[in-house]
Amino acid sequence: MDLLQSLARFLDRPLFPWKRLIIGFSVGQYLFEGFLSLRQYQILKEKKPPKVLESEVSQEVFDKSQAYGRAKAKFGFVSSLYGQAQNLGFIHYDVLPKLWALTGIWLARSAPTQYIGEIPHTLIFFFTFNVITTVLNLPTSYYSTFVLEENFGFNKQTLKLWITDMIKGQALMVVFGAPLLSAFLAIVQKTGNGFFYYLWLFGIVVQVFMITIYPIAILPLFNKLSPLEEGPLKIGVEGLAKRLEFPLKELYVIDGSKRSAHSNAYFYGLPWKKHIVIYDTLIEKSETEEVVAVLSHELGHWSLSHTTKLFGISQFHMFYLFALFSVFINNRSLYESFGFHREFPIIIGFILFSDALAPMDTVVKLLMNILSRKYEFQADEFAVKLGYSRELAKSLIKLQIQNLSTMNADWLYASYHFSHPILPERLGALGWVSDENTSDAKKMDAEQPLKAADREL
Repeated sequence: MDLLQSLARFLDRPLFPWKRLIIGFSVGQYLFEGFLSLRQYQILKEKKPPKVLESEVSQEVFDKSQAYGRAKAKFGFVSSLYGQAQNLGFIHYDVLPKLWALTGIWLARSAPTQYIGEIPHTLIFFFTFNVITTVLNLPTSYYSTFVLEENFGFNKQTLKLWITDMIKGQALMVVFGAPLLSAFLAIVQKTGNGFFYYLWLFGIVVQVFMITIYPIAILPLFNKLSPLEEGPLKIGVEGLAKRLEFPLKELYVIDGSKRSAHSNAYFYGLPWKKHIVIYDTLIEKSETEEVVAVLSHELGHWSLSHTTKLFGISQFHMFYLFALFSVFINNRSLYESFGFHREFPIIIGFILFSDALAPMDTVVKLLMNILSRKYEFQADEFAVKLGYSRELAKSLIKLQIQNLSTMNADWLYASYHFSHPILPERLGALGWVSDENTSDAKKMDAEQPLKAADREL
């Protein structure tokens, strides 16, 4: 505690150029990530697939994959420039202090006296700011869904569904965001300099609550979960779970095809009661043994305690973030650099603190991706030991083709951005040897693509 307070006094220096420093961090990160993207773009111009994929991927599929990768890269250049322009514009034109003042005036004029205070003011500010940023990002979101993804056959959403999802997302932001943000502010206000201990405990409770409530109250708003029908797949998955002593409670199919041709399989739940969810698109495009092989990889993460270890790391990360926030929360020079001279709102302090921490977050992201790729290799090895080496490799190749996923990657770009090893690396680790008599992947029609959403296989 004394160390944190000493650090807080050291960093709170009058006329310290916080604004220039944070702008420098932002521009530096933008240029660095742009440099990485340019390196990757050169890979996306290659004419031949990696050697290990030459017998599995037709030239036509490879060319289409490269074209999709270049299209996403070009969109990334534009969207990142647009996002950077937004960020610098907000800083240059003092959007935060002006919006805080405007929402304060509106609250004073419209709300009863008992609803005037930092917490109600923060809620109005936060939701107003969220609406503004959502509106500003509509063009890129629309283009990504209805132009980029549509052109390559991935998008299954209608405009109505896209708008409905957006409205539902905003409603959930209010329903869950308001009480959580209010509790966050109240803890900081009432627990003194050691507030970060209580915030950390509160964060753990929220995570457990969300794990419990998400599949019950949130997921059904967007997708339908149905019990997996009786048959070879259900028998195979239940047999795998029993073999690993995985505490399987329910086995579901999710209607992922309602929005997209992208696909995935995952599990969730409390330690003593787990649920497995398989996308309908994955079942449609894979053999039974291949789906079981994919789940053997996913359950490998559970069996090897990867999920528990990552949860522990996330708790440490959350604790040190809140502890560092205590260093900045009363930093008047930081607030004043961004136009806050008379009021020092907690939410503004947290936003500015997050911006100041950007370089450290970049390092954390790099380290977490390195660890994640290590865990992916270990989960693949786990599936191999269960006897699913060939089935897993075939499934990965099929998904790669159906996804039009990048077949190769620049090593520096991959180290920074990828949480999963690229396919040639995984096939090499699996000991894959091409067999054209058993490889159906090359012959698959790529008109109805699959893609692993969130956590790729």
